[in-house]
Amino acid sequence: MKADAACLFILWKDGSKSNGRGQKAITASTTPVTENRQFGSKMTDSKYFTTTKKGEIFELKAELNSDKKEKKKEAVKKVIASMTVGKDVSALFPDVVNCMQTDNLELKKLVYLYLMNYAKSQPDMAIMAVNTFVKDCEDPNPLIRALAVRTMGCIRVDKITEYLCEPLRKCLKDEDPYVRKTAAVCVAKLHDINAQLVEDQGFLDTLKDLISDSNPMVVANAVAALSEIAESHPNSNLLDLNPQTINKLLTALNECTEWGQIFILDCLANYTPRDDRESQSICERVTPRLSHANSAVVLSAVKVLMKFMEMLPKDLDYYGTLLKKLAPPLVTLLSAEPELQYVALRNINLIVQRRPEILKHEMKVFFVKYNDPIYVKLEKLDIMIRLASQANIAQVLAELKEYATEVDVDFVRKAVRAIGRCAIKVEQSAERCVSTLLDLIQTKVNYVVQEAIVVIKDIFRKYPNKYESVIATLCENLDSLDEPEARAAMIWIVGEYAERIDNADELLESFLEGFHDESTQVQLQLLTAIVKLFLKKPTETQELVQQVLSLATQDSDNPDLRDRGYIYWRLLSTDPVAAKEVVLAEKPLISEETDLIEPTLLEELICHIGTLASVYHKPPSAFVEGSRGVQHKRLPGSTGSGESVESPDTGSAAGVSEAPPAVIPSQGDLLGDLLNLDLTPTTTGPPPPPASSGMQLGAMDLLGGGLDSLPPIPLRTDTPQSPQLPHQSPSPPDYSPTEVGPRDHAGLVKLGGDLGGGPAIGTGFGAPPATMPASFNVPVSGGLDDLFDLGGGVGMAMGAFNPPKTVWLPAMKAKGLEISGTFVRRAGVIQMEMTLTNKAMSVMTDFAIQFNRNSFGLAPAGPLQVLSPLSPNQSIEAVLPLSTVGPVMKMEPLNNLQVAVKNNIDVFYFSCQYPISMLFAEDGKMDRQVFLATWKDIPNDNESQFQIKDCHLNSDAASNKLQGSNIFTIAKRTVEGQDMLYQSMKLTNGIWVLAELRVQAGNPNYTISLKCRAPEVSQCVFQNYETVLKN
Repeated sequence: MKADAACLFILWKDGSKSNGRGQKAITASTTPVTENRQFGSKMTDSKYFTTTKKGEIFELKAELNSDKKEKKKEAVKKVIASMTVGKDVSALFPDVVNCMQTDNLELKKLVYLYLMNYAKSQPDMAIMAVNTFVKDCEDPNPLIRALAVRTMGCIRVDKITEYLCEPLRKCLKDEDPYVRKTAAVCVAKLHDINAQLVEDQGFLDTLKDLISDSNPMVVANAVAALSEIAESHPNSNLLDLNPQTINKLLTALNECTEWGQIFILDCLANYTPRDDRESQSICERVTPRLSHANSAVVLSAVKVLMKFMEMLPKDLDYYGTLLKKLAPPLVTLLSAEPELQYVALRNINLIVQRRPEILKHEMKVFFVKYNDPIYVKLEKLDIMIRLASQANIAQVLAELKEYATEVDVDFVRKAVRAIGRCAIKVEQSAERCVSTLLDLIQTKVNYVVQEAIVVIKDIFRKYPNKYESVIATLCENLDSLDEPEARAAMIWIVGEYAERIDNADELLESFLEGFHDESTQVQLQLLTAIVKLFLKKPTETQELVQQVLSLATQDSDNPDLRDRGYIYWRLLSTDPVAAKEVVLAEKPLISEETDLIEPTLLEELICHIGTLASVYHKPPSAFVEGSRGVQHKRLPGSTGSGESVESPDTGSAAGVSEAPPAVIPSQGDLLGDLLNLDLTPTTTGPPPPPASSGMQLGAMDLLGGGLDSLPPIPLRTDTPQSPQLPHQSPSPPDYSPTEVGPRDHAGLVKLGGDLGGGPAIGTGFGAPPATMPASFNVPVSGGLDDLFDLGGGVGMAMGAFNPPKTVWLPAMKAKGLEISGTFVRRAGVIQMEMTLTNKAMSVMTDFAIQFNRNSFGLAPAGPLQVLSPLSPNQSIEAVLPLSTVGPVMKMEPLNNLQVAVKNNIDVFYFSCQYPISMLFAEDGKMDRQVFLATWKDIPNDNESQFQIKDCHLNSDAASNKLQGSNIFTIAKRTVEGQDMLYQSMKLTNGIWVLAELRVQAGNPNYTISLKCRAPEVSQCVFQNYETVLKN
């Protein structure tokens, strides 16, 4: 409280110079002063506290009512001083308010300061000051008019706000710009107290008019006020930015103060230009701000330029010029004090991840200085790794080796780990990095050795069979390892290369002696390593493997360890060959693990450069209370060539940059996401056209190409519930890719569209054929044509199956609103058919709907049309067309959809599941030869098998029924009395699913095998088969 009051006192002294920011500070600091009781009456030495005076409050009261102006002013100063140190002087409220009637500006400021502090605790008495405010708003002195309107905004008392509307309206149209700019900020404060009042009085329209004001500071404050209101009410669309408004803001940008420039730049960052020409024009006018002395202005300008660069073609000359102009101001920020350096580095970290080419020639500025604080050192280290390329790797390694000899242990560990990251990122430097790590191991410094072993393990994973000669050196340091991560890494190396280490069994046995004292990480690694050793040297290590399995399963309380032990035990005891295939399987190569931020989050953080979000590397919704008002921002789509971001070593020998790793967004805080939804009715019109490149890429990453980079989830099992198909031989011959389809620009075969984001299958035709469906491998005299003989009779398709309506939102959970519905697909359009029933006592109006991000980008293609008010006990049918170009996020289950519905009563949330057949496209019938080649090309691990029980349709009836749901039969074949249907379907995001349905006459159980590049889809597809065939 003392600090608050001190802040108030300082602000009073500088009141005449304050701007919008100052007013905001006053608002934040005016909290009621709690009563500070001094000493209790039970003090034993009370005589020392007795006095003949009538009390300080009484004396101040007398002085405040004095006729002498100087004495009165001194008395008010004493009151403010007492308030500053935390004394309760609220009893003097009426006496201080009486002092408002004065021409003395200094005294008036003091009284207003007191009023702001105590008005909330004395609301009835605060009304006494209303007449003075009204009078002061018409004072000839503009400073007094501005002071009055500023204080009015800071008094957060509902009772008197309505009295202040007229004075505020006059001040908004005042002839003096100082008064107008102060009044603009007052509107934002009043809106926070009573939003409805501000809207009813038309202050928002007046505020919008101020954007066209002739004074740049008035424009800046108007933008600041509108931006603040818009943030707390994202649906209001207050800042209707258009080229004319943007031009006014850019004109004001050159003339207003530094804080005004920040407000305007932040507002510009929310604008999306119409085309690359407008984007370039804005960039040219913002670029001079990069040379501003205020670092906040520089970062705000960088934010605007980073966003608008997305729309510039990369082959444009100006694009290269802009890249060069962005580097110097960022480098200059690193010459400030350490705290500012850290903020700049955290922002640069984001910029480098998005556009590393900006700073690719500035590596030296990120070299660590001896007197840098540790937080600056670690951040510089991270950026060095991100900028490392073949061109600068030599100087980077020299620096890192130097850092590894520092005294700061944490920094040394990071430096050693950074050397390993360099080896993984820049392949040409791997040998030099390994040599550097071996030199560091020779230093015998314990923590250096342990970090080196951890990163060498990763290098082995990245470059198998290349650097294993260093294993002997690593084994020499076995006894010095005492950290779990280092011990686990060493055990992994011994187990992985057991056949190259003569005494591998002795080394692992030495770890086994203290098995129960080891951490879980080491225990798990030791278990796996000994099983690997047993599979490589079974005769010599049988006792060892039995010992570790016993320790893991019988003597351990850790469920993870125990489960892994049982799995290994059963594998080894039932099928040693399968155990070898599982445990000694070839491991996928690791990629450069620089902790890249997930792409959609990175885009949002780039839009928040210069704010706390860019320092925390978290979206505002993660740390701002009341996330309902937080909007998720995205970068605009590029109009350029659409290639991925260049790597720092562009143009070097390693010239081709790899695509950024595909990251599937996690489900996250879904309730928070729903609270952020914009529930205003969308504009009417046709559904948006499918986005090119950028928009579809998100959907493809989710369940197409992005999943191919992840380890496949094995869904097939050997249990009776899902039997495997017997794979027979011989397999069919390879087919010429020229017969499959047209070629693309790279000479690869295109197979009737994207087959799920994987590589073009024509490229793999020269390889040995992969395992085929069982019936494909049956020798057939007539060759391929006989196999795909459709003479078995596939009839005409029946109508599509549409599930019946179910209750999605019960009335008891939605204040009387009940919603039941279903999903249908008609003529290629997905629709959500709903019945809205009003079981409340009041009329419901103003319906709107919004979806959360979901697996397939489902989103409303238009507003929810409820044309008439929904009266009590009335039901209305509503049909909502859906598009599949919305934002994407993987859900559990995959077909889960979270919905928010708003009406005049409240916002309600529910979730429902849509049948995946709604996403099956009408062009999902694959060419026969393409089907055969695609089945070969999809990995066997991606095949899943299921049983459909109690289904009494014959194969023709099943085929007809499925075709109504866009599941197309490519071929039918009868083998040993069993009908085989080969079917294909295509999802709206381009993923193909291939199926083999086996129907045995007289057997009500069908067997279905599904193959897809995104195996997660298979479970949903199976459920859809089951639903369609049984209904």
